[in-house]
Amino acid sequence: MPQPDLREVEHEITVSAPAATVYRLIAEVDNWPRIYPRTVYAEQVPEAGGQELVRIWATTEASFEHWAALRTLDPEHLRMSFRPTGFGPPLASMDGGWVIEPLSRAESRLRLLHAYSVVDDDPGELKRMDSVVDRNSRTELADLKKSVEEAYLAEEFTFSFEDTARIAGSAEDVYDFVNEAQLWAERLPHVTEVRLDEDKPGLQTLETVVRAPDGSTQLTRSHRVCLPHRGIAYRQVTLPALLSLHTGSWTFEENAAGVAASARHTVVLNTANITAILGPDATVADARAHVRDALGGTSRAVLAHAKRYAERGR
Repeated sequence: MPQPDLREVEHEITVSAPAATVYRLIAEVDNWPRIYPRTVYAEQVPEAGGQELVRIWATTEASFEHWAALRTLDPEHLRMSFRPTGFGPPLASMDGGWVIEPLSRAESRLRLLHAYSVVDDDPGELKRMDSVVDRNSRTELADLKKSVEEAYLAEEFTFSFEDTARIAGSAEDVYDFVNEAQLWAERLPHVTEVRLDEDKPGLQTLETVVRAPDGSTQLTRSHRVCLPHRGIAYRQVTLPALLSLHTGSWTFEENAAGVAASARHTVVLNTANITAILGPDATVADARAHVRDALGGTSRAVLAHAKRYAERGR
């Protein structure tokens, strides 16, 4: 049976960041919510032959999308290859790759490669696919250039932290407490209003109104990916003035004593607002401490109530 003709195309862009940094930001999928603004969560699953399966959840204008790709990393040469899974007609095949080349200590060339074919070598479908790949590649490179440069410049203002509660209960019960956010106004004293939309199982949009210790209230909106019963990842889309990014996760790991429930946050400070929010003498260190205390305090409160819920009757 004859094989379809393979179309090979390449797009490139110059990025004002070191090549090793560009490679790391793309290779480590924990960074993807920082460099792909619609990404809520991505995870790497090891596969045979040195490959890994990357699973991605992202938002569109109207809903969530979920897709996956097989990937092979080559950190020595700053290259990675990928093959999307689950594609169908008119595509007969699709492979791709990233190549990052240093141009100077602070600048690099980012190349995006595609090799694809269409069913029956249909000329009309091939022309249409050429247009789609060209348009999408140019858009992705332009967006990625902007996001990677911003992430590189903001690295010293980016940090993560985690709180863990030891719970004498089951991971399923703790997960249920965090997953059933529509009940938080009844279960959590600092939450006054909740709206939870879940058009597809496990893919949620959560809005809460939270009361601060000083009596003020704040509306927060997040997209959540719920993976029973091991974890819930989220991206906050309405941000307080001190942050330009906030992503997080809840994880639930069973052990001999019960379950370790953890709340993890990754944030990027909005340094332009530090003095306006915290006072004229406030520093980056003050802002880090303030954010750590505020977000950590809220998470610890949720974990404390989840602990009581999971340990009820024991």
